[in-house]
Amino acid sequence: MTTTDLFETPERQALRSAVEQFTAREIAPHLPQWEDDGELPRELHAATAKAGFLAVGYPEEVGGAGGDAVDACVVTEAMLAAGGSTGLQASLFTHSIALPHIIDAASSGAGGSRLVDLYVRPTLAGEKIGSLGVTEPSGGSDVANIRTRAVRDGDHYVVNGAKTFITSGVRADFVTTAVRTGGEGHAGISLLVIDKDLPGFTVSRSLRKMGWHCSDTAELAFDDVRVPVENLVGEEDGGFYLVMQQFVGERLGLAVQAYGTAQRALDLAVAYARERDTFGKPLIARQVIRHKLVEMHARTSAARALTRQALVRSLETPKTDPSLILDAVTAKNVAVAAVEHVVHEAVQVFGGMGYMRESEIDRHYRDARILGIGGGATEVMKDLSAKLLGY
Repeated sequence: MTTTDLFETPERQALRSAVEQFTAREIAPHLPQWEDDGELPRELHAATAKAGFLAVGYPEEVGGAGGDAVDACVVTEAMLAAGGSTGLQASLFTHSIALPHIIDAASSGAGGSRLVDLYVRPTLAGEKIGSLGVTEPSGGSDVANIRTRAVRDGDHYVVNGAKTFITSGVRADFVTTAVRTGGEGHAGISLLVIDKDLPGFTVSRSLRKMGWHCSDTAELAFDDVRVPVENLVGEEDGGFYLVMQQFVGERLGLAVQAYGTAQRALDLAVAYARERDTFGKPLIARQVIRHKLVEMHARTSAARALTRQALVRSLETPKTDPSLILDAVTAKNVAVAAVEHVVHEAVQVFGGMGYMRESEIDRHYRDARILGIGGGATEVMKDLSAKLLGY
């Protein structure tokens, strides 16, 4: 079975169709209002869970709907194809970066069954919202330089520090937080699940952004926050490994969002070029426009093929395998380059209408810019690629 065939089995075709219908009915008509509101309604999490899409790709034994990374990819592709956005997905599926560490720690025997019951199950059921707190005001991609500190005091850790650029940080009920429990460097980092309602935990401010307007983003502060020791994810000082282990999935997820957005932007541009007349002819009759569309198609198709191939490899390859890490990094950078080109050209095809907030392509143009920053900046990814390639 080819990679393409794997994505188009009867079961996955049915999943794709169901997600597209759900998105067209429950999401696309309301997205402009959610963009203006600056956040998604909590009810959307419950509705998506009830429809069976919020927990796709998560094991049934932890409250998931089953399936694997390919199924989750199909959900992303379908949601974007039907008028969703990466901002919507970042906020609706923030648990994709908040929960995997907890699930992995529990499945590896490093404890965590209590955390699964308290946080994973209700989140996958759409009853709670979780987020991941890694980035700090003092640094972005430099995970090993985390300064937020957690000091053991009896049955609690006392946490002090700050986090920034935290997706869903305003609405989240809990934050899976990277803290320093040991010495300097990567070996002294742990993960703690911190409830939002604990004394001393505050949302310093909600951050306004260039794009992803419907996705709330926060700056968080911890002032002597007492967190139960039982909320430690995995082993103390073992958090860096847990964070690194999830980067393959996060980067491939961002690559899917990138080529999925590129495909949606291309589809919108083609439709507009067919219906828009200029000087007595439809835009698509102009050779320069057709050539733009062909180039947009080529870059999108290449990014999709590369990313899907890496996704299929990730199903049976250890996340720490250097070749898989390289595949994920390469797929992300190629897909990001593709979407940045495609949304730029799509706005050009739309002309003045592409610059209007009422145009869907305007949203994709703004949203696409973050994809080369989140999950590791493009430049950091290139440097990592050089190391993996031995250059």
